[in-house]
Amino acid sequence: MEPRSVRHLAVFLASAVLLAAAADCRGDDLAGPPDVSGTSRVSENVADPSDSPDNAVVQDNTAVEDNTATVSPVPLAGAAEDPAVTADDAGEEADLREPSFGEDSTPVSVHDPIEPVNRGIFYVNEKLYHWVFKPVAKGYRYVVPEGVRVAVHNFFLNLGTPIRVANTLLQGKFKATGTELARFTINSTIGIAGLFDPAKKWNLYRKDEDTGQTLGVYGLGHGMYVVLPVLGPSSARDAVGFVGDTFLDPMTYIPNTEAAIGAYAVRSETNLSFKIEEIDDLIDASVDPYVAVRDAYLQNREKRVKE
Repeated sequence: MEPRSVRHLAVFLASAVLLAAAADCRGDDLAGPPDVSGTSRVSENVADPSDSPDNAVVQDNTAVEDNTATVSPVPLAGAAEDPAVTADDAGEEADLREPSFGEDSTPVSVHDPIEPVNRGIFYVNEKLYHWVFKPVAKGYRYVVPEGVRVAVHNFFLNLGTPIRVANTLLQGKFKATGTELARFTINSTIGIAGLFDPAKKWNLYRKDEDTGQTLGVYGLGHGMYVVLPVLGPSSARDAVGFVGDTFLDPMTYIPNTEAAIGAYAVRSETNLSFKIEEIDDLIDASVDPYVAVRDAYLQNREKRVKE
């Protein structure tokens, strides 16, 4: 069986299991989260690159759900600062940041019935982050100039346009759909295959939408909280959404498996290179990093669904 066929079968099976879990838990979404640490936690600042005007973030010649969600191997966080940045570069770096989604002091309620399993996966993910992903991202950031990393980041954001177009359309945000299509046209041509973001000069800003958010707009609750191996924090709803995003992502259809893995690695490490400090701040400042990351993730997703 072809590797791509195996991947498709796997995501179909995962989708079925997680939809069942979401259906079982949907009625209980308003219940408070279990007391996992004996202390009520309020998340630290975490951010994912986004350029929505509502979030006061403008993407420059410049993201991680990062969305997919870009998906980071660890919880998404804010952009890191590079040394020796000019005034213009500082503005570009700021554009990669998103305001804190931990500003609301009230944690979002969600069930965590498989907490022991989630904590085990979280522990493994954290070790992978400290031993593998973080050192690689720091080396990448040291070797590759910021402007090049921003251009790579922009390229992958532009490539992910089908995800945003489909979900703005499904949410009935037709103006946002038009904006995304216009951005793709401008950035793919004038912006040289998306390496630059001239569309923002026309006040055309990226609409950060994904399938998990669309399911939330339709009224589907998180179901239960889950931590995915390597991919990090999620929920039954958002994991199903991730499966949907996978089929909308052009990178899924790269025919060569090795090339696909390489592309995903470059995208993840590029995103992570802007987020190292804030991830570390979130973890280091927390009495219980697992609870802090969970609260931060859920508040972020709640905020995005409401926007």
